[in-house]
This record gives sequence, structure tokens and C-alpha cells, in this order.
Amino acid sequence: MHKITEQLKLTRIIPVVVLHDAVNARPLAKALCDGGLPCAEITFRTEAAAECIQIMSQQFPKMLIGAGTVLTTAQADRAIKAGASFIVSPGFNPTIVKHCIKKKYPIIPGINNPTGIETALSMGLTLVKFFPAEVSGGLEMIKALSAPYPQIQFMPTGGINLENLHTYLACDKVTACGGSWMVKEELIKCGNFEEIQRLTQEAVRTIRT
Repeated sequence: MHKITEQLKLTRIIPVVVLHDAVNARPLAKALCDGGLPCAEITFRTEAAAECIQIMSQQFPKMLIGAGTVLTTAQADRAIKAGASFIVSPGFNPTIVKHCIKKKYPIIPGINNPTGIETALSMGLTLVKFFPAEVSGGLEMIKALSAPYPQIQFMPTGGINLENLHTYLACDKVTACGGSWMVKEELIKCGNFEEIQRLTQEAVRTIRT
């Protein structure tokens, strides 16, 4: 998990992707890499997720690829077998977390309250997904939660965009932010990978200024 955390600290932004068709996996990966963001969280919201992870991990081996919206242990196994480097879940499911820890899969479970943080700490986890970020109190909530739990780092996701990205990343308790604004489903479906690359480049410029 330490290695993944360090990679996320360098990347700072994790594009959260929904892919309905594996044919789009390669051009999307290329657009992200060419845009300066060689990483993606492929969500298990579609049947194509595992195949997309496999294509991207094989054809772009330097990419950091995670599996998101993992709701079952079977999905976690499929994701890692396909080539995912880490697992992300929207909530804290002890069964999934224990399964991943036992199998040595890096996992970032979702929380938005103190109970979730204490459960994560009890299992040896110090990086959690803060979800849904904006409607759960945003950066102010992260700062409030950090006071009694200074050892916890957050990956806020949900409502993150170009306008608030820099503010979140300025917080030393935020390892990286998950976002989907540069990889919107409609852009992928219509094959507008040039626009995805442009939006990715724009996001990268934002975090470097």
C-alpha cells in the first residue's frame, strides 16, 4: 500500500472512468497518458470493466490503474487478475477490506465519518477515500476529521472539479483527488479523445501552478 500511496502523491489526480465498451480502453489510456496523467480508476459499474483494465494495463504498463466501485470480493479478484494495482470501494465493507488485506491487494475504502476512519485504522489502513466529498462537507470536513486522526490521509472523490481541485490539493491531508470531469461518459461514447486529452492537460497545468 505504501508504494501505491507514494504513486498517488505524485499523480495527485485520479481520473474516475466509466467504460461501457472495451474498444474505448486503448484510446482513452493514450489520451490520458498524452495529456500527462498516466493513471485511471476504472469503475466496476459496467460489464466491460475487467476487460478494459486488462487492455490498459497490458498496452500501457507504466500507467497506474485502479479498480473502482468494487462491491464484492469476486470483483476485487477479477480486477487484480486483470491487472489493477489497487482497489477502491465507495463505502467501508469489512468483508471486502479483510479479503483484500488477506490477499495483499492495496485497498482504499470509502468513508465520510469518524466511525469509518476508526474502522480503517483498526485494520491498519491510513489512506481512505472521502466520498461523496462535496456533499459530505468537503475540505472543511476533511480538516475537522484530521484533528483527532492526524495519521489519516484522504482521497476525496465526488464533486471535485477544475474549480475546487487546487484548494483540495493544497491540504496536506489530501494525497490525491478523484474526478471525472476530464473523462465524462459522453466524451468517451462519442470518441472525443482529443477533448479528453485537452481537459487532462488543463488539469495537470492546474496542479503544477
